Amino acid sequence: MQPIGPVNALYPTPTTLVGALVNGKPNFITIAHIGIMTLNHISLGIHKSHYTNAGIKENKVFSVCLPSEDLIVETDYCGIMTGKKTDKAVIFDIFYGDLEKAPMIRECPVCMECRLERIVDFTEHDVFVGDVVQTHVQPEVLKEGKIDIGKVKPLLFDMASKGYWSLGPRVGNAWGEGKKLKRKLQ
Repeated sequence: MQPIGPVNALYPTPTTLVGALVNGKPNFITIAHIGIMTLNHISLGIHKSHYTNAGIKENKVFSVCLPSEDLIVETDYCGIMTGKKTDKAVIFDIFYGDLEKAPMIRECPVCMECRLERIVDFTEHDVFVGDVVQTHVQPEVLKEGKIDIGKVKPLLFDMASKGYWSLGPRVGNAWGEGKKLKRKLQ
């Protein structure tokens, strides 16, 4: 093994479009610094300079929309353009759910409405922790009532290559593959 310094090597991560009302208008920002906190809680790390932060803080809600590979152009656009000068919502079919102030994107196969639970204040970033209160999915990405990630075809982001990636094939069963070694060692 060769040391390479303090590099966050947890990429790739799902690329998401985070929605919030800012000054009463829907806005979306591309975020790949997203994490699972609990089964119902997610975190977003967003640089303090971003326009979207003010909307999340004001309304105490936000959405996390999971774009598929076919939304790469629109997703990247939302990451390179600022909502301060650009109405990014015009490129999507927007809808609202239970929280009423968390804009979501109908073109994304999965959208989650989140209630802001807390903000962790870092020097340069706000980390928003949200409670997922409702998840909306396109029916065609469901298999036996559950989200089939293969049908979602999520857009993944890797910081080292500064590139977008796609999901590969399923390679095994969680809570099942290790049983092979368990049996072998018994």
